[in-house]
Amino acid sequence: MSDQITLVEVGPRDGLQNEKQTIPPDLKIDLINRLSQTGLSIIEAGAFVSPKWVPQMASTDEVMQKITRNPDISYPVLTPNLKGYEKAIDNKADHVAIFAAASQSFSKKNINATIEESLERFKPVLERAKADDVKVRGYVSCVLGCPYEGEIAIKDVIKVAKALYEMGCYEISLGDTIGVGTAGKTNQLMDAITKEIPAGAIAGHFHDTYGQSLANIHASLEHDIRTFDTSVSGLGGCPYAPGASGNVASEDVIYMLEGSGFKTGVNLDLMREISIWISQKLNRAPASKVTLAHQASCAI
Repeated sequence: MSDQITLVEVGPRDGLQNEKQTIPPDLKIDLINRLSQTGLSIIEAGAFVSPKWVPQMASTDEVMQKITRNPDISYPVLTPNLKGYEKAIDNKADHVAIFAAASQSFSKKNINATIEESLERFKPVLERAKADDVKVRGYVSCVLGCPYEGEIAIKDVIKVAKALYEMGCYEISLGDTIGVGTAGKTNQLMDAITKEIPAGAIAGHFHDTYGQSLANIHASLEHDIRTFDTSVSGLGGCPYAPGASGNVASEDVIYMLEGSGFKTGVNLDLMREISIWISQKLNRAPASKVTLAHQASCAI
């Protein structure tokens, strides 16, 4: 299997969507433009969702219109339904993402629909996307645990992931939404799901709430998973675990992968610079241990 890894940078969307302070569009645009210089090939730019439920994403149309697009980079956006998809296309998106959950309770609370209802909503999106030659990525939340139901059966994860894959999603990103997964449980999940869906069509999306993300990524590598979602500076939080960290930091993943013989094509020095910059803009310390360690060594 290839030693080339694809990182999907989700900082501008998943990383910022739970911020309590309002993030101005110009800062999001600047962040995406800076990330576009690092060697990343996919940068999630925003979401066309109801501003009532996710006010931080209300400026996605402006962001999509004003970013400086690199022809070698894809800038996907989340689209919960056909209306969101149409907005994405109006703003020149050539890559969208849809999101479901492996947990019935989470699905109802997160998008006010059962799993079955959510999948029905996605069918017209995938039909239109196929006609428009637009790539669709599928997310599955709570694959290793749910804040309402606890542990989720692997068969339930596979059922939703297979449904999205068979509907036409080119890739399924498996999300440990609350960051409770361990390497052992990740190994069990990946072992089972790669028997149903090709490893090349699976991505890992691990939150670092319990500090297990790097171990979970390493376990996924053993099953030939080669795409991972990461967030610069560890942007993001877990709304179900107040005060806990959220997305795994891009710098930490790059450091681990490159030091383990894999290739990401992403410039770690530039990512650290962006990590420090965006953290200063948000009045916080970087959540990346690699960035913090580098800062400390430079201060000696």
